[in-house]
Amino acid sequence: MKWRIVAHGAALVVTIAVASTAVAPNLGAKGVRPTAAGGSALAVLQTIRVENERPNGYQRSLFEHWRDIDGDGCDSRDQVLKRDSITRAQVDPISCDVVAGDWVSPYDGARFSDPSDIDIDHVVALKEAWDSGAWAWSSATRKAYANDTSDRRTLAAVTDRVNQQKSDKDPSNWLPPLKSYICTYIGNWVAVKARWELSMDRSEWGRIKNLLTSSCSGLTIAASSDAPLMGVMVTVPPTTPITTPTTSPTTRTPAVTSPTTTTKAPSSDTTPATSPATTPSGVATVYPGAWCKPEGATGVAASGKSYVCAKTNASGTPYLDGRARWRQG
Repeated sequence: MKWRIVAHGAALVVTIAVASTAVAPNLGAKGVRPTAAGGSALAVLQTIRVENERPNGYQRSLFEHWRDIDGDGCDSRDQVLKRDSITRAQVDPISCDVVAGDWVSPYDGARFSDPSDIDIDHVVALKEAWDSGAWAWSSATRKAYANDTSDRRTLAAVTDRVNQQKSDKDPSNWLPPLKSYICTYIGNWVAVKARWELSMDRSEWGRIKNLLTSSCSGLTIAASSDAPLMGVMVTVPPTTPITTPTTSPTTRTPAVTSPTTTTKAPSSDTTPATSPATTPSGVATVYPGAWCKPEGATGVAASGKSYVCAKTNASGTPYLDGRARWRQG
């Protein structure tokens, strides 16, 4: 983040590396998060974290996909083929393999009757999900995401060639060739990212905002069902400094305005540090980087270092998600 500081008439530009935190919440016994609110797509976009991606370590095998996770005998690929066929799909009664149907690819409008011509697309590709926060998920959560048929916006039956062109690109680099579907696609993308609490990078968020304030203005999206997130919070080392040009001369005014994020009320998705244990001397034992309450509380980590519960880092920069966490005082 850049700050423009005016001193004796000279403008000094200071670049600060901001630590980011990717979160896959620990959600307790039920293993679900509150339903993502529907409504204005632009309003939902404002709740999504904006941070640099973590493009290391991805392997497709980390997402166990095309599995029967609901126990009905049909894997998720066949379930989507059955769901998206505009006529009743023909299904092998023994293997549950879909052998024929009628599909219209929403990405390009092409029609097919042979399922071998169809790819089942993860609207937010597995690698994109990994880079945006799924790297911190448990294997169970990644499996749930890869086979998510509980919300039809996660998976779509599309033309194989077009899906290969899309690959793992986000909307800043790829949009469906069928222009009449672009706004629906953007709404689905926002819904999936919000539902699974995945972040966006600046170019992705900016492109989507531009569309939602122009050709897709007024777009609304339906509320989503609960996503089975079952991970833990992981703190990421400081990211590469962001050096977007500034246009404001105001003293200590951020040159980059991050999207407004909604501060979530404490709930079952907080980490154990929300209610810190105490040592025999009565001093709270805390977990550095974990969410906390109330703001201003103090404690000591296992290392013996003192920490404070704050919504800003040590440099005074607010955390993007608006939540307080334990940091060194």
